[in-house]
Amino acid sequence: MHVKITTSGSRRYVQLVESYRDEAGRVKKRTVATLGRAEQVDGSLDAVINGLLKITGREPMGVRPPAPTVSFESARALGNVWALTELWKSLGFSALRRVFRRTRHTTDVEALIRLMVLNRLCDPESKLGVLRWVQTVALPEFGPKAVTHQQLLRSLDALMDHQDEVDAVIAGLLRPLIDQDLSVMFIELTTIRSEGLSQTAGDIRQYGMAKEGLIARQFMLGVVQTA
Repeated sequence: MHVKITTSGSRRYVQLVESYRDEAGRVKKRTVATLGRAEQVDGSLDAVINGLLKITGREPMGVRPPAPTVSFESARALGNVWALTELWKSLGFSALRRVFRRTRHTTDVEALIRLMVLNRLCDPESKLGVLRWVQTVALPEFGPKAVTHQQLLRSLDALMDHQDEVDAVIAGLLRPLIDQDLSVMFIELTTIRSEGLSQTAGDIRQYGMAKEGLIARQFMLGVVQTA
């Protein structure tokens, strides 16, 4: 079916025409409707055209399609966690997998411990904060598809349950880096509350729950003592 312009004298008519085959199989055309004189066709046919467009599932004339929606997503951080993962492997900490491979834990304990260590170095958070932080970074070579709060707590339990084996692995890795004659090493970490209201660029003091039970600016102090 199509639109055709026919002429009768000086007048031109707009007709709706369809093609069909007669009994002999010959193609013929017949007029379905005459829409009026061409020079008089105006907006009165818009309703007919819009009705046909609606039947075919298309937008009516004069209606602009909705503007495409654009959404923005935050890019995940990669550089710091990638560098720390490479450092973790180069120091040999991946050997912790051997300790936990012989345990009853079904989760990748080494990967979850590495996750918490990387968070502590990049953006220290609570265990629940780690779950939020892991959504903002692209961790390389990280096996678990999802991480739960319970899994993090169980990984810490695994550290305590197998402390002797973990200590032996860590000592074997770090001893050549610290002191060839090392026999005893003391490690101490503590937070120290800071007084004053001064602001400093790159300040290491951060607000948090202090040991005195109040929110205050504090910083972490670590001491490693060998022979």
